[in-house]
Amino acid sequence: MNKQVTLKNGSVVPQIGLGTWMIGDNPAKEKSEINAILTGIKAGMRLIDTAEMYGDGRSEVLVGKALKQYFQQGSRDEVFVVSKVLPWNAGRKNMRNSCVNSLKRLGLDYLDMYLYHWIGNVPMAEVVEGLNALQDEGLIRGWGVSNFDTEDIKRLIKIPGAEHCLVNQVLYHLGSRGIEYDLMDCMTAHNIALMSYCPLAQGGRLSKGLRDNPVVCDIARAHGCTPSQVLLSWNIRNGFTIAIPKSSSPDHIRENGASVSIELSKAELEALDREYPPPTTKLPLDTE
Repeated sequence: MNKQVTLKNGSVVPQIGLGTWMIGDNPAKEKSEINAILTGIKAGMRLIDTAEMYGDGRSEVLVGKALKQYFQQGSRDEVFVVSKVLPWNAGRKNMRNSCVNSLKRLGLDYLDMYLYHWIGNVPMAEVVEGLNALQDEGLIRGWGVSNFDTEDIKRLIKIPGAEHCLVNQVLYHLGSRGIEYDLMDCMTAHNIALMSYCPLAQGGRLSKGLRDNPVVCDIARAHGCTPSQVLLSWNIRNGFTIAIPKSSSPDHIRENGASVSIELSKAELEALDREYPPPTTKLPLDTE
């Protein structure tokens, strides 16, 4: 893997990382899921995304076990670990405690990035203050937000200290392009990178049979790759998107990682636009 995104704090991360939603829930799968994470790291997908919400911390525990194994040969600075704080834990009383607990589950001294998972009832200025305090203390190296729409970003950037926001993690795939209407431009204007979850549209009402679409399949055959690889290549085509597909299969993870070598032509991108047109009006932010 060699396609990377440089965040505004100077951090350089791969364009395809590892999502861990629903990983760590089944003890019988622990060995295979750890192997999948290690496979991804060794394949260059060294960004790992998790959250305190995922399995009530079980995802972080499993990631921590995988990292412990990796650190027997590799080093801490070779991986970029992202976790998230729940909205009701994002105030002055609870945020630091949540972050410390995530670090304990992960077996780490610091997070490379900490995200505010979605907007709750804590005043945004208090959330920003808490995130910056964690960064000043060294518990996190950077922070961002998740599930923020355009107006949310506009309100955020007016808050002192919010200029440190590095990313916005939202749902984005070929069948869900609403963020292209104005959110992407708003983020680009403030140098906030896009972190794309569910880039392969696994399940959910928005999957729309993407992997079975004739145009997607034709493009895959032309490149000698899978439809999933076409979808990932499309997802990161703009150069500032970080896709975090979830998989617990080493084979699928290697397949995902290889997507960075696929370059879609202008004609192919136009064909995909005809099948799944970009938005012509503002749409609600998709979350499932």
